[in-house]
Amino acid sequence: MKIFVTGATGYAGSRVSAALSRAGHRVLGLALDASSEAAQALSRSEVTPVQGDFSRPETWRGHLDGVDAVVHLLLDMGDPLGSDQRLFAELTAAQERDGRRRHLVYTTGISSYGRTGLPLMDENTPGNPDGPLAFRFQLEKELAATGLSHTIVRPGFMYGGAATTSMTGQWFAAAEAGKPVFHGDTDKRWSWVHVDDLARAYVRILDNPAAVDGETFVIADDQRLRALDLQTSAVRAAGCTAEISLETAEAGGMMQMAADQDELVSSAKARRLLGWTPHHASFTDGADIHYRAWKAAQPVERPV
Repeated sequence: MKIFVTGATGYAGSRVSAALSRAGHRVLGLALDASSEAAQALSRSEVTPVQGDFSRPETWRGHLDGVDAVVHLLLDMGDPLGSDQRLFAELTAAQERDGRRRHLVYTTGISSYGRTGLPLMDENTPGNPDGPLAFRFQLEKELAATGLSHTIVRPGFMYGGAATTSMTGQWFAAAEAGKPVFHGDTDKRWSWVHVDDLARAYVRILDNPAAVDGETFVIADDQRLRALDLQTSAVRAAGCTAEISLETAEAGGMMQMAADQDELVSSAKARRLLGWTPHHASFTDGADIHYRAWKAAQPVERPV
């Protein structure tokens, strides 16, 4: 299968692209700069980097020719609603041009639920329409209305590897600076998933996309730990003994505000229909290993 991946040089995108390539697919990875180190890393994973700016469809439209599937792993913070709507329009137009049905694996996330007050959420939980990321559920509905072949993935909080955009990476960085801060409700609990376990879910979906056309999957492990306890283990793994200071979610910005509640989910459907199970039990099982992986991914300062 030939697959086009947006956000391929990003945290999740790089691991998903590599996993799809290892599964035997021919993978094209969209990169803002195809000569960058991140793009070259794709090449080392036998993924073909192709240059384009997701916010400008004319720069990547041609790469849709001949592909069987598109994996969307990018959130355009400049225009998160409009950019994804343009993706749907481009795929619809491509299908009208050549009659080829491309299967879109569309990624949102469990923070899209917002504050529901429920002890456990799954694919049927409607979510809070007033949540900061509720527009992502709106996009899911718009995608379903297009008639495009698709599967929706809602990952839990990601950890592992470079942790570039993971909350754990932020915790490690703050620990190294000697200023660890926790934002918001100290009792909130989140569902997590190792980035490589998440990548395996995409591989499972694209093993037989027709079998999961129109389906939504929550992908997370079974742990129910407090976020503050995970941060404590991250801070200590980084060698920081300072006390974690507490601040409001508002002080941490939009993403902290969006996640300032319990976000616990069940992946029973993914286990049942995809045969997916997490290989990594919990971040706390190997916080020191995850810290070293994050540290190894940091840019090395070289003398001038």
